[in-house]
Amino acid sequence: MAAATELRNAASPRAVQGASAKARAPIAIVDIGSNSVRLVIYESQLRNAATLQNEKAICGIGRDMVSTGRLHAEGCAEALQALARFRMIADGLGVDVREAVATAAARDAVNGAEFVVRAERAWGAPIRVLAGEDEARIAAEGVVAGIPGADGLVADLGGGSLDMVTVKGGITGKAYSLPFGPLRLMDQAKGEPDKARDLVDRGLRELPDLSAPALYAVGGIWRSFARVDMEEHNYPLHVLQQYTIPRGRALRLCKVLAGLSRESVRKIKVVSKRRAEALPYGAVVLERILSAADIRDVVISAYGLREGLFYARLSAEDRARDPLLEYAISSNERQARVPAHAAEMIQWTQPLFEGEGAELRRIREASAYFSDIGWRRHPDDRAMGAMGQVLTGPFAGADHRARALIATSIFHRYSGDEDFPRELILAGLLDKDDEKRALKLGLAWRFAFSLSASAVGELGHYKLRLTPAKIVLEVPTRREAIAGDPVQKRLGALAEAFDRRGEILVG
Repeated sequence: MAAATELRNAASPRAVQGASAKARAPIAIVDIGSNSVRLVIYESQLRNAATLQNEKAICGIGRDMVSTGRLHAEGCAEALQALARFRMIADGLGVDVREAVATAAARDAVNGAEFVVRAERAWGAPIRVLAGEDEARIAAEGVVAGIPGADGLVADLGGGSLDMVTVKGGITGKAYSLPFGPLRLMDQAKGEPDKARDLVDRGLRELPDLSAPALYAVGGIWRSFARVDMEEHNYPLHVLQQYTIPRGRALRLCKVLAGLSRESVRKIKVVSKRRAEALPYGAVVLERILSAADIRDVVISAYGLREGLFYARLSAEDRARDPLLEYAISSNERQARVPAHAAEMIQWTQPLFEGEGAELRRIREASAYFSDIGWRRHPDDRAMGAMGQVLTGPFAGADHRARALIATSIFHRYSGDEDFPRELILAGLLDKDDEKRALKLGLAWRFAFSLSASAVGELGHYKLRLTPAKIVLEVPTRREAIAGDPVQKRLGALAEAFDRRGEILVG
């Protein structure tokens, strides 16, 4: 087996058994922002750790801070109540490793230090107040954790600040922090959108050229913005991570939302009522950034500050692992009949996919690791159910095209060469070559399972060859019985997907 695949297998849950006790222990991370207080509890401190608990409380401790200089009293009371609840949850789950940070509001308010002391009592552990530049860099690390190839400008819009940092090749650049979170901007602009635009423009003029291939948008306000865009365009995949909005479309939506009243925004069903007041100001900030810089796309990152804090605690080896493959390997370990079979299929089908690039290789590997997750499902639900499970899986490291390609391949793994349901076609996500690739992958796994029934070592008895006209399966005479009608039919379907004929050679 190739060294790369062996390395990936080392990241499987079986490797967790050999990990240190510290790495296997759960961790709780709390983020006290100007608008919300959030808790995430991860099951371990490993790259593919699942989330045990994830919740937020919209408290608005930074509301009216510009005019009063102080944290909002009612918001602080709600935040302390949320932190006490979070403490009980962490205690109940036996979480000993805990990290908590506070951002713009606690950093800048005259009573911020007093609030932090009370918050530490409620949470039961220290709380670190982040400087603006540190907040920006940690959020950017979170983006890199979810999108390892990120190249552009990370912009994290919290309730009290806009934190920005460049990122390329996994390395973060210079960080900037501006006081333009929606809560603060509402207070500064006194409800006047044009004044808000002027304030943001003046702040952005103090910065160097922010032009970049993409703006990676972090924060709840911009996730709400993305939901509105999804709804408007009937987007078929309701996954926010790496949802991409072209520049022109983003600017048009910014102008529309920035002009709406709170009451009008509250009527948009995909926007929570607690976000309604802030969304127009978040749209103003995004509009002014796009107007000031040459940016091609807005890419939504569901990963940000909390994920950055978690990512920073990982070993260098864990940080280097591919998040898509880590999730796929973990799913295979938990759900496949014989987990080791997937790695055998990857190697055994290599002759069909010679010359594929690195991206197509990782898509093929992920598809193989997902290929047996549906075996416990009812036969009538295997194709659609397993496909949906992959399509909306909580993994990172894959844009929406890759998600759709892998999920469609799993549909074909269970349905055979049956046409993908046109009413479910993932409009705009896959081109004809992608659809063909998904069919080839799915039928390759389907054929391999027909030979091996997922038993480890069975595929090694046979050899697969791709010629200009045929896909040839070589079968030893002593195993001739394997080449019955089911195998012949599946080989024929696979060969047709490659525009070839199938042939079985016994000898």
